[in-house]
Amino acid sequence: MARAELHPLLSLFTLFLTLSTLPSPSSPATDTFIYGGCSQLKYASASAYETNLNSLITSLVNSATFSAYNNFTVTSSNSHDVVYGLYQCRGDLSMPDCSQCIASAVRQLGVLCFDSCGGALQLQGCFIKYDNTTFLGVEDKTVVLKKCGPSTGYNPDVMSRRDAVLASLTSGGGPYRVGGSEDVQGIAQCVGDLSASECQDCLSQAIGRLRSDCGTAFSGDMFLGKCYARYSTSPAAAGGGGGAGNYYYSQAKNGKRFYCHGWWFLVFWFYYFLGGLI
Repeated sequence: MARAELHPLLSLFTLFLTLSTLPSPSSPATDTFIYGGCSQLKYASASAYETNLNSLITSLVNSATFSAYNNFTVTSSNSHDVVYGLYQCRGDLSMPDCSQCIASAVRQLGVLCFDSCGGALQLQGCFIKYDNTTFLGVEDKTVVLKKCGPSTGYNPDVMSRRDAVLASLTSGGGPYRVGGSEDVQGIAQCVGDLSASECQDCLSQAIGRLRSDCGTAFSGDMFLGKCYARYSTSPAAAGGGGGAGNYYYSQAKNGKRFYCHGWWFLVFWFYYFLGGLI
């Protein structure tokens, strides 16, 4: 598949991405960018693969108006032109918010991966992925993103509450789990194509890594390929001043680009900005 120049797929995805900054800790916007990744394999403009990808994206967007999770496969007589995709919204979103989040994810992913055969994008409120190789129903515990906030120093009361919240997320049932203990909040979720046992396995690993890797940090995010776990402590309780919020993010200002199994990923902690139209 040859690398394409600018092509009609952008008309579906739209041409530009609006400046996105992390919101205030108390009200994270559902369409705030967390990470995105693209396969290195490209497809040609006006190819059968592009047509099938357009069909897949349309199905994802339409489905998000009435379902918080779905997956689709667009078949073809040529195996190289088959496209697999899924989306998922955070478990607490209303259907209008879910639909809006997926629409935003499609726009952002269309700019980030506009000619890639595979793409994945995680926003605060939803996740979307497509590829020409099937990943549906396949457990993936690869660490895609790990982020630990500043350390609180060892505060036994805060750490005890943090560990209790993480334990409740581990033992909780279902693919979407939330927990809290006073000033500590936690959330965890699996992608909907995993079985119950695979979901538990994925979340147990994410939560275990979160506890061990983030140590005494007052916030932490651990995103694996098919699940994530996050926790936060209010800035006041952590000694940082200010009011309580669901999530608190340090304001590192630089993006990070890295490669993983034939994909490259972009992570921006504070700004994600495309300078001008493509």
